[in-house]
Amino acid sequence: MALSLVTQELELADFDLLQHLPSDPLTFIRNGQGIVGWGEAVRLESSAVNGRIQDLAAQWQALVATAQVVDPIGLPGTGLIAFGTLAFSDASKTPSTLIVPKVVLGSRDGRVWLTTVDGVDAHDFWSKPATYAHNGATVFANGQVSPAQFKENVAAALEQIAAGQVEKIVLARDITATVAVDFDVRPSLVRLANQYPSCWVYSVDGMFGASPELLVRVSHGQVSARVLAGTAGRGTDPGVDQAIAAALADSEKNKNEHAFAVNSLVEALTPFCEHVDADANPFSLALPNLWHLASDVHGVLKQDSSVLDLAAALHPTAAVAGTPTAKALSAISKIEDIDRGRYAGPVGWIGADGDGEWAIALRGAQLEKMNKTQLDHSDASQASELIIRAFAGCGIVAGSTADAELEETELKFRPIRDALI
Repeated sequence: MALSLVTQELELADFDLLQHLPSDPLTFIRNGQGIVGWGEAVRLESSAVNGRIQDLAAQWQALVATAQVVDPIGLPGTGLIAFGTLAFSDASKTPSTLIVPKVVLGSRDGRVWLTTVDGVDAHDFWSKPATYAHNGATVFANGQVSPAQFKENVAAALEQIAAGQVEKIVLARDITATVAVDFDVRPSLVRLANQYPSCWVYSVDGMFGASPELLVRVSHGQVSARVLAGTAGRGTDPGVDQAIAAALADSEKNKNEHAFAVNSLVEALTPFCEHVDADANPFSLALPNLWHLASDVHGVLKQDSSVLDLAAALHPTAAVAGTPTAKALSAISKIEDIDRGRYAGPVGWIGADGDGEWAIALRGAQLEKMNKTQLDHSDASQASELIIRAFAGCGIVAGSTADAELEETELKFRPIRDALI
């Protein structure tokens, strides 16, 4: 049965999306603007061992072809859209998903709109602020990769780099916590949005966080992306903080790591674009807890490609995998020997016209039910708990040290830890 959708503009002044998040929201917001979804009208999934993103792109095109859409506004995020969260690897046991909500509420440049599927009554969704539950403090423990194991992994990566087998390998470690089954993610999303307004705050199918890195945006034939690679912690004193930023910008180790990531992205975009421009030199991007070396990349599409087509070509970037990509992925698989799930995979949305925005699922966590192997049947109370699993990763290049990389992971865990206080 074909979907029928209607988008209408709402005459609302000073509308705050963050005050209207439904329970278990689908969310993609930056600087207070974006889209929020409620419910599931359609769920598309892929667990293909090769080409999951391409599989979902084909499923999406088939759905779009039969949909009936009334959209007099025509802004990014209006009409038929799907939120998505994609696994880092096609070998992951976690499926990649696209979800069409029953209701979408959006806000951009002072305009607010509502999209409903099949005439769903959504008046309460936007007419009054929602009430969010209070969660208890979340206590994390080491995950599958302990700090000690992570340092051993870094040493193994440095051996491969020294042997000339690979130039850069991005390694990650995880932390886990349990929360009540009625855990409300919305207070965490509000904290992330308020603390990191320039990041893309996302929540899709249990994956939530605040990513500083835009994998790709497509809008009316224009392509853009933001590359982050090279990290340093912020200083508490203004003078020290600026000195840290300057040292990061002058660091050969960090500049080399950043160049790998930029060159990889430009090379992947080139076949799809008339031309691709990247910042000549990276700039220092300040987040509340970190400095990053950042570069913006822009291009003009030369063919009819969707944002998912570009995501498939770009993912995984050197910023989350390494260089050369294939060798780095092989090294990650052997050294880490874990399933990253959707960590560092694309997360975002796609519209019926193929435009959309996809960030990289960083500075976040996956919320999921305990599986049978995780449940201790001697404690029946565990059946009412959920698991939160968070990852943080670092690019290992020549000159990296295990202690410094471990410290960097702690800095990168800070956003999700602070969001769950």
